[in-house]
Amino acid sequence: MTPYYDAIVIGAGQAGPSLAARLNQEGLKTALIERHLMGGTCVNTGCIPTKTLVASARVAFLSRRAVEFGVNIKQPVSVDMGRVKARKDEIVSDSNAGITAWVEDMENVTLIRGHARFEGPHSISVNGETLSAERIFINVGARARVPDFPGLTDVGYMTNSGMMNIDSLPEHLLIVGGSYIGLEFAQMYRRFGAQVTVIEMQDRLIAREDEDVSDAVREILEDEGVTVRLKAECLGFERGPGGVRMNIDCELDSMPIDGSHLLLAVGRTPNTDDLGLENAGIEVNERGFIRVNEALQTNIDGVWALGEVNGRGAFTHTSYNDYEIVAANLFDNDPRRTTDRILCYGLFIDPPLGRIGMTEQEARTSGRNVLVGTRMMTQVGRAREAGETRGFMKILVDADSKQILGAALLGLAGDEAVHALLDIMYAQQPYTVVSRAVHIHPTVSELIPTVLQSLRPLE
Repeated sequence: MTPYYDAIVIGAGQAGPSLAARLNQEGLKTALIERHLMGGTCVNTGCIPTKTLVASARVAFLSRRAVEFGVNIKQPVSVDMGRVKARKDEIVSDSNAGITAWVEDMENVTLIRGHARFEGPHSISVNGETLSAERIFINVGARARVPDFPGLTDVGYMTNSGMMNIDSLPEHLLIVGGSYIGLEFAQMYRRFGAQVTVIEMQDRLIAREDEDVSDAVREILEDEGVTVRLKAECLGFERGPGGVRMNIDCELDSMPIDGSHLLLAVGRTPNTDDLGLENAGIEVNERGFIRVNEALQTNIDGVWALGEVNGRGAFTHTSYNDYEIVAANLFDNDPRRTTDRILCYGLFIDPPLGRIGMTEQEARTSGRNVLVGTRMMTQVGRAREAGETRGFMKILVDADSKQILGAALLGLAGDEAVHALLDIMYAQQPYTVVSRAVHIHPTVSELIPTVLQSLRPLE
């Protein structure tokens, strides 16, 4: 007899356990299926471990700068990568164990360890058994994309997952990909003491951002000793004297780059290729992401897709918001949609970048009458006091509606201060609510009203 559940949740990433908790609260018999690690990418190979490593790298960086603050620390500063990894592993383990214990304590939820595959629109096979449910929620996430570069299979390479296992310092880390994941690893390993080269095929780093942001990020990294190679073409690999030799373009006189380790950070691939979606008739797009509507429903009644697998957001916060949207629609008579949310994310180099809404380029092409306000971090008292004056603030406003369109805060606490603007955007209030507010001194946020008081037409 086929075991029947009220609901099946496939995957225990950011959305899965929270959704299981709500289903449990509603008294629904639920199966939560996870084939590997509880907590998904964020807990195990993404946000939590990488930001833990970023924190260790920052301590090393500040230790080398200690004399600037009148503090004497024996130089040169050394980094024990074994202890760095152990600290990261402990924090990850605690998070993983916490989620596992939370799920196992849910009265109406059964945690099943194994690989799930659709056998039909409402039937799932796992560990040789077939389960059925009226409602099925897919939360299987994505993994690092591995392009078919010539010679890649002949050399050892890592993705963000493999980097979690390193307990020694690479002599020369080659990073293919100049976006968020690649740049965070680039700075942290340079601060640990490795030689680092970032290779990007586009003409600038983080090409989705405005040029001034890309240029400032590149300057920050190069000032710390990271080598950046742009417009790299015809990437190819072979074994080299240090471990990996990389050819980066087609010109006959091009010099190859020799490194000891190779990190691929060139995008993500959804974990949909082995789910048996074809057996259920669930549609995917050309990249393999599951097609969903604004309420995260697939084309099959009673089947939803949440998190990175649906292509509607590649972030932990959007995945959790997916859970909130599904729960609100199912149980709260609250018709929430993905279109309700405003784009927001961070680049967690040091100093960090907080990004919300439109870029300047998007604002220019929107047809709006746009105002812009900027301020260099060298003009922010808190930044000068902390010795962290790199970066700038930029805020975009619709001159007619007085609504904030977007912002980029690259600098000390930029990833936190940006929320003062984001919340006003959600409230659909004019920028004057912030520009006339009195903020605490001395903080980074206190300069946001100043920036808004100096708006000028976008040239």
